[in-house]
Amino acid sequence: MPTSPKPSTPFEQGGTPTHAFADVTASDSTLRRFLHGLPGVDPVGLEARAAALGTRSIKTSAKAYAIDLAISMIDLTTLEGADTPGKVRALAAKAVNPDPTDRTTPRTAAVCVYPDMVATAKAGLAGTDVKVASVATAFPAGRAALDVKLADVRDAVAAGADEIDMVIDRGAFLAGDYLKVHDEIRAVKETCGDARLKVIFETGELSTYDNIRRASWLGMMAGADFIKTSTGKVAVNATPANTLLMLEAVRDFRAQTGVQVGVKPAGGIRTTKDAVKFLVLVNETAGGDWLDNRWFRFGASSLLNDLLMQRQKLATGRYSGPDYVTVD
Repeated sequence: MPTSPKPSTPFEQGGTPTHAFADVTASDSTLRRFLHGLPGVDPVGLEARAAALGTRSIKTSAKAYAIDLAISMIDLTTLEGADTPGKVRALAAKAVNPDPTDRTTPRTAAVCVYPDMVATAKAGLAGTDVKVASVATAFPAGRAALDVKLADVRDAVAAGADEIDMVIDRGAFLAGDYLKVHDEIRAVKETCGDARLKVIFETGELSTYDNIRRASWLGMMAGADFIKTSTGKVAVNATPANTLLMLEAVRDFRAQTGVQVGVKPAGGIRTTKDAVKFLVLVNETAGGDWLDNRWFRFGASSLLNDLLMQRQKLATGRYSGPDYVTVD
């Protein structure tokens, strides 16, 4: 697999991706030259590899490990206009104790809500290691002025968000205004303070795999802590192929800069079988360093219910069915 071209400015110890690519991001023309100089994606080869890795089978002991790992990687999410404090408190309780019948069940990684619900989620998760994530920057469309987007981020961080999930301006990206997208991500990163930043590309709207690769590098160069496939609000969300492509990007980025960036597929991952396929992609593409919820997440709340049912089946030999787990 060809690797991406190295930045012109060497990455210095203790630096940041922004510093490492300062010359690349100095102008529209240099950034465009770099992004369009990335290796082209072979769609047939990419999809064939993703499909081949998806056929891997795992044994019972490995499956039990994979289920617990997947549970620990979930960002349990509610992003609806009808969200209430009670619903968010219930979601927080489920994140901390996903299966009340089995206290050995791992906690989820985070609870993800709109900024106005961050304080409620934070209170519900007090004293635990479950993070509070918040969408921001005019989620899900990202159609707002930069000062409005940054105010959205500041509100979420002030309320206690540990993580911010931002959306890029897909219109600007598709128009080739890469520097605008880069500078917005960088401004959001600076506004996050200590909160980690997940940058959402909405891969279903980027049209081509080449665009997904370019968006991945653009997000990482601007300082993303995670790159994320989707909002879950469009027809095409996370797929094995687009996630594989993003995993290749973070692998190559670390090889060239020493900076590790996480990946979050979101939307459309509903079954334990799906989750295992994605974990195989992680292990075989980026490697074991990413098999940890600090570096890989699932944005798939409905997935948790199936994982719990499969976990109960492994433990008891019986399939309890959906009535025995809470439905989000």
